[in-house]
Amino acid sequence: MGSIRKAPRTGRWEARYRDPAGRSRTRTFDLKADARACLSMVETDLLRGGFVDPDGGRVLFDEYAEVWRSTKADVAPRTLINIEGRLLNHIVPYFGGVPLGRIQPLDVRVFVAELVAAGLSPSTVKAIYLTCAQVFTQAAIDGLIARSPCIGIDLPRERHHEEMHFLTPTQVGALAETIDGRYRTLIYTAAYGGLRAGELHALAVRHLNLLAGTADVVDSTSEVRGELVVGPTKTGKRRTIAVPRFLADMLGEHIGRYPSSAGYVFSTASGGPVRHRNFMRRHFRPAVARAGLPDGLRFHDLRHTCAALLIADGRHMEEVKDHLGHSSIRVTSDRYGHLFPKARQALADGLDAIFRDVTRAPVGTRNAISRGADVVQRLPERPLTRRSGGQNPR
Repeated sequence: MGSIRKAPRTGRWEARYRDPAGRSRTRTFDLKADARACLSMVETDLLRGGFVDPDGGRVLFDEYAEVWRSTKADVAPRTLINIEGRLLNHIVPYFGGVPLGRIQPLDVRVFVAELVAAGLSPSTVKAIYLTCAQVFTQAAIDGLIARSPCIGIDLPRERHHEEMHFLTPTQVGALAETIDGRYRTLIYTAAYGGLRAGELHALAVRHLNLLAGTADVVDSTSEVRGELVVGPTKTGKRRTIAVPRFLADMLGEHIGRYPSSAGYVFSTASGGPVRHRNFMRRHFRPAVARAGLPDGLRFHDLRHTCAALLIADGRHMEEVKDHLGHSSIRVTSDRYGHLFPKARQALADGLDAIFRDVTRAPVGTRNAISRGADVVQRLPERPLTRRSGGQNPR
């Protein structure tokens, strides 16, 4: 418990208490009632676990942001570089010399508005804001401020999605045939496996089970300040994908023809890992030109192509999500939802064909179907349930 006393020298009233770390704290007031109110509030916050260091809000934003950045141990090296860039180029120049406790939601709204006025894309503004919000959220967790000022902030909406190129199987084959033979199977694996570039370059022979027709997507490579780094996938989760039989045969032949000293499925002529920038410049873009494909075709469009092929084959959105390794089904819906109307039309056409087959069936068969329908109508209504861990019937 804290205490209140009158300072002998100044005659002012002191509210004395110990913070959660056990350090002695003193706040001084002209009136005893103010000191008592302060002590009561502090004791309530201590009991609730919501104590805020009264001196914490005086810490300058740039000083705390540097501490926060240095403790970001849970992110990939490439992501850390992006965070550092947002802090250095946008956030710290704006909030740098301001005490944490003085920054209000209005200041953050003005900050976001200035980013938009500077012509930055909605996705860039969102990324900068989220990094800024992480700093303030951590400051609140650390007890330096009562709450984050990043509340009630309206972010600009994405008005234009990136242009996607969906290749036909024939175009995929044309691209594979015009690229260096060492990377032919890589093209097919990207288009029919849907792996990201970094996941393809990190795919190890030990991750394949060609007899079972599966591949474990475990790691991803990226270049950080010129160094090739192997880390987790974009979502931080491993997944197992189904490998079509033709691709399993192709991978087996590829591994025998192009062995890698590092154990990778796809490697350079020296047997080492593939650096994506070099691969794009030396092999992919020239092959795109030779195959007569669109100039703006990106390697990531092969992943989009895989999604389109799965959807055209009638795969459910959840299946597409799992195969591509998206973090949530919302990501899948946002990117490929416009393709599903075609799948829904195909489904409707299939049901229409079933109905027409029934109406053309012999009279005895139609009567049996009608009796079955009557039985179904008499069944009691009850909610459908799904067994835990089970699979839905197709």
